[in-house]
Amino acid sequence: MKVILNDDVKHVGEMGDVKNVADGYYRNYLFPRGLAVPYNKETVAFFEGKKAEIEARKEQKRAESRSTKEKLEAMNIELTVPAAANGKLFGAVTNLTLANYFAANGQDIERKRIEIPGLTIKAVGSYTFKVHLYEGAIAEVKLSVKGQDDGTQKEESKKEAAKEEAKAEPKAE
Repeated sequence: MKVILNDDVKHVGEMGDVKNVADGYYRNYLFPRGLAVPYNKETVAFFEGKKAEIEARKEQKRAESRSTKEKLEAMNIELTVPAAANGKLFGAVTNLTLANYFAANGQDIERKRIEIPGLTIKAVGSYTFKVHLYEGAIAEVKLSVKGQDDGTQKEESKKEAAKEEAKAEPKAE
């Protein structure tokens, strides 16, 4: 069924877009919520009148996307993650980890928009990941993953040092 969207609908389109959707999806989801109207002469004429408003809204989203891209590309994110002595992480850095980082720092970026090469990061080092923004704009963000000493290495080295001392001391009898 051909419809015109009244509002932005995730995974379908934006306000004013003409889309083909399943009849049941329109009848059971879009129409009851007022998200879409059927495509006909009256609705086309109505949306032609609102075209300037819709374009202004899209231009505002483009401007926000540009400013977000500039902010993200200027960032150099440093994450400290528990890691082994050889640099392998206990766990992994994923797009959810980065989305939580952005949320904690006041930026609203969905995890589905974050693209990590290889899907996860499992070792200490420097990386670059992409954030997909509005209308195909992509920001490349630098990430530095550092290992966190979880205390087990210090305990093991203390035990080894104690064993060495016990071996070196002669027993007095």
